[in-house]
Amino acid sequence: MAGATTPSAARAVAPAPGPLAATVTVPGSKSLTNRALVCAALARGTSVVRGALVADDTEAMRTALARLGAGVEADDATGEVVVTGTAGRLRPGPVALDLRLSGTTSRFLLPVVALGRGRYRLDGGAPLRARPMGPVLDGIRALGAGVEHHGEPGHLPVTVVAPGGLEGGEVGVAGDVSSQFLSGLLLAAPCTRRGLRVRVTTPLVSRPYVGLTTAVMAVFGASVVERGEGEGAGPVFEVAPGGYRAATYEVEPDASTASYFLAAAAIAGGRVTVEGLGEGSRQGDARFADLLAAMGARVERTATSTTVVGTGRLRGLGEVDLRDMPDMAQTLAAVAVFADGPTRVTGVELVRWHETDRIAAVVAELRRAGIRAEEHRDGFTVHPGTPRPARIRTYDDHRMAMSFALLGLRAPGIEIADPGCVAKTFPGFWEAFEAMRDSGAGAAAQ
Repeated sequence: MAGATTPSAARAVAPAPGPLAATVTVPGSKSLTNRALVCAALARGTSVVRGALVADDTEAMRTALARLGAGVEADDATGEVVVTGTAGRLRPGPVALDLRLSGTTSRFLLPVVALGRGRYRLDGGAPLRARPMGPVLDGIRALGAGVEHHGEPGHLPVTVVAPGGLEGGEVGVAGDVSSQFLSGLLLAAPCTRRGLRVRVTTPLVSRPYVGLTTAVMAVFGASVVERGEGEGAGPVFEVAPGGYRAATYEVEPDASTASYFLAAAAIAGGRVTVEGLGEGSRQGDARFADLLAAMGARVERTATSTTVVGTGRLRGLGEVDLRDMPDMAQTLAAVAVFADGPTRVTGVELVRWHETDRIAAVVAELRRAGIRAEEHRDGFTVHPGTPRPARIRTYDDHRMAMSFALLGLRAPGIEIADPGCVAKTFPGFWEAFEAMRDSGAGAAAQ
């Protein structure tokens, strides 16, 4: 099957030997990398993306864009990608794209391939086939492209029958399942003949990610204007025609990935600094550090770094709405285990349709480790406790592996099943995690 992976053997996580004392460099943002790659591939001329994430999701994007006619030369050692753009004129179909397990790649490229001419078949692994695509498919169909389903309607695999360029105009898209549907339409919009007016027809979740999309588009010369929200609906975005121009884009470190290392300091004590993720970051998940501060950790930010210092005590948050940073739900669940009171996470119903049902998976694996947890429609409640030895299932979800590894910093006997699933966004995670964990040995020896 396209995008299938082979599970790797379980990995034991040893408790930290003492308070942490680590400075960590995490790879580039997946969200920014894939947005920049799309803009560069649609641009006129040659662009350079620096500090790009090198992982399975971004490799899926790079490979797909090359098949669509862009020139893509990547130096995985430095993270520099040189992209020769198509000026919005894609290679005509038939073209088949294997999108592996990448939600951003599929939801961004469904509108992009509609700009071409001919038949484009998009598919991926079983977890990606389970993720909803209906709103973006409805959007490109409304703009004049054909959509042929080869499985469950509203899901991959599909064939997009592109008419030879999109006229543009006005289209509506739901915003309450994923902001990626909106972002995909926005990314394609400058290459339509008349530009695009996108109405968000339901309340918009993960709004900071849309801000990332429009900010990256602006670097490549695209103009996006956001209008106010109507009652019961989301905003309206107006995108002028004219395509993209080549640019050099610097990708900042991934705030979602940084969360695991910052959370480690709050859980295990000591001090962890993430370089390159400063106070000016536009990534919504960079605000996760503020949640750690609310729980009792000390947070220090500079223009170029974020540091968390564990204080030895963590407070439960009561109730916290994570609709603007849903990818942080699993990380917060791990931290909440060690707090002095319960934490209820709300506003994240959309994560039920990510790599796995992340609400159900979090609750199931916390219970496997002996922690009391309850599942709700739009989130979960975590009650503090002492984890017992357990082999944590990861459900082919990189964030399950990285977040539940945090339990092992305080609790012996934690094992992570299929640890290789972290390659989706951070192939070097375990090496960086162990180096951080081992930094506690110096304090223990004193």
